[in-house]
Amino acid sequence: MFSRKIKVKKINEDLDKERKKCTFNTLELTNLLDGGPEKTKERIELEEFFLNDPELQDKVPIEYVSHAEKYQESVRKSCIMFKKIKEWQDKKNVGSGVDIYQSILGGMLGSAILKDGMPFALHYVMFIPALMGQGTMQQQAYWIGRAWNCEIICTYAQTELGHGTFIRGLETTATYDPSKEEFVLNSPTLTSYKWWPGGLGQTANYALVMAQLYINNACYGIHPFVVQLRDEETHMPMPGIKIGEIGSKLGMNGTNNGYLGFENVRIPRDQMLMKNAKVLKDGTYLKSPSDKLAYGTMIFVRVAIVRGVAASYLAKAVTIATRYSAVRRQSELKQGEREPQILDYHTQQYKLLPNIATSLAMTFSSTWLWNMYNNVTHELEEGNMERLPELHAIACCLKAVCTADAAAAIEECRRACGGHGYMSSSNFPASYGMVTAAETYEGENTVLYLQTARYLVKCWQQSKGPDDLPLTVKYLKSAASSYSLYSWENALPCLLQAYQQVSAGLIKTACDKIDRLVNTGMSPEDAWNNTSIQLVQSAEAHCRAFKVLTFIEYVREGKLSQPLRIVLTQLCELYAVYWLLKKLGHFLMYSSLRKEDVGSLYNWQDSLLSALRPNAVGIVDSFDICDEILGSVLGAYDGNVYERLFEAANESPLNKKPVDDSFQKYLKPFLKSNL
Repeated sequence: MFSRKIKVKKINEDLDKERKKCTFNTLELTNLLDGGPEKTKERIELEEFFLNDPELQDKVPIEYVSHAEKYQESVRKSCIMFKKIKEWQDKKNVGSGVDIYQSILGGMLGSAILKDGMPFALHYVMFIPALMGQGTMQQQAYWIGRAWNCEIICTYAQTELGHGTFIRGLETTATYDPSKEEFVLNSPTLTSYKWWPGGLGQTANYALVMAQLYINNACYGIHPFVVQLRDEETHMPMPGIKIGEIGSKLGMNGTNNGYLGFENVRIPRDQMLMKNAKVLKDGTYLKSPSDKLAYGTMIFVRVAIVRGVAASYLAKAVTIATRYSAVRRQSELKQGEREPQILDYHTQQYKLLPNIATSLAMTFSSTWLWNMYNNVTHELEEGNMERLPELHAIACCLKAVCTADAAAAIEECRRACGGHGYMSSSNFPASYGMVTAAETYEGENTVLYLQTARYLVKCWQQSKGPDDLPLTVKYLKSAASSYSLYSWENALPCLLQAYQQVSAGLIKTACDKIDRLVNTGMSPEDAWNNTSIQLVQSAEAHCRAFKVLTFIEYVREGKLSQPLRIVLTQLCELYAVYWLLKKLGHFLMYSSLRKEDVGSLYNWQDSLLSALRPNAVGIVDSFDICDEILGSVLGAYDGNVYERLFEAANESPLNKKPVDDSFQKYLKPFLKSNL
């Protein structure tokens, strides 16, 4: 099996001892997470190809440069990166496949090179996939060719100042003029200005714009249009284009998010993407075979968020916090003895080990989702849309659960590192800024939960009939009525059954409430709104049941050595027990768990923490996140935390001179003023 060659001068003694305690082969887990030894080899070669380039390394830590400099540096690096992608493709003779772009834009490698976001990301992550899903063959041949070759840089302009997740509420208009065979785009209100698209501020010269289509004063809903924003030579805004950057944010300040308004901007008829819906020359409108075909790009991005943002940033956070916890010694556990490693404290284990398990649960469920997405996309090309609603539902709730869990877990890992976790050099602030953004972009989490809930309500009604349900909701047939038939047992099959019972019970409760309210005369819309808290809980419970199931399947079906299988089983059990106890009320209400069983669950959780403690460092080492990608003085492989903290402190511009200019200008006169 292939592994990374790690070059370090001296490894912290405590961290070295932790690695020697490990009971399994860390490389085996690395290969499992990568998809095999060859995938590990490819990943490491790709990382070294980019990370060893001095032009892609920061000369000044990003936290010490201005807002404009952050953007300019992100553009400089982006240009170098995409030239190197071409070099890599030529070197490996791999053609123009999308895998390398996904590895860089949607994975850990990109986050190491462009720590505060990338202005080119939507060009590949949304513009090109949207063209592939919604453009005709002729449109794809022209636009994708130009986009792949980076002759143009594009973005995806959907969200507006006044509307985001509610796409039907978008206000930008595209009115067809049959006399000139053109669409005329306008922003009729301030709230109709596009707001948030990455790269829109100063980077992109084209955009895929989502706008309300009007023909002869009739509105036909949201459709995609390719619009030129800036001159290809001068980069000046085109006539009628009102464009700029939206300003500084909590994170992702290299992404160049922008705003965009239109004033009678005309584009040719063939710049509406017409693979699905069409507008003929005379203005005749041909409806798409299914409105759902337009959702493909958003589903792709939600899949990518789970895969490349939530899981990967959480993996970095738990790696940093776990290694630091093995190095840091604090207080006296027993009087007169050496201060213990903080990882020996049970409270610290409770902060870290469930989050390590959560990171793996995200990875396994995102891999399942990625495979389903590719299969369903292939089925859509053949005209089969049967599994699209199921994919949409599971992508929505997974995006919501994983981003929320990752944001909360990263903050918990930061606190677990004490004051040092507050330093920018720990990489917790940047990681939190990147992940918490994902809780609201590409669908605000509560809205996504409710989209999943709508699907679950339909499935609940179908479960009463004779027909089979889709794979992810099969349990609805029996779970809701089975909770009283089983006695509790501290074992994975019982845990999985309990999660499915809770999900089914919450869905049933929500559906019963909606029916009851409607029967009293309330409108279905108001009944839905009055039940929305329970519906959100239903969607979250469904997602957690799905994650427990996929975790169990990975452990059960994977070709694992016995030592690794034992550790992954413990992590799977810890994940399931931890979240059960977090949501204990629902399990007491809807599953076969009884209050007499709760004490044994707490004992089980304690025993799992103790059992996993010797392998904590080994597990995060298996994530194989090199120091350049980890980007943290607290989590480096060598564990030399305090030396690295001093080195990072001395990179501050305020340490370049022994006396700052402000002393002579302000401080000295103040001190001499005899106040």
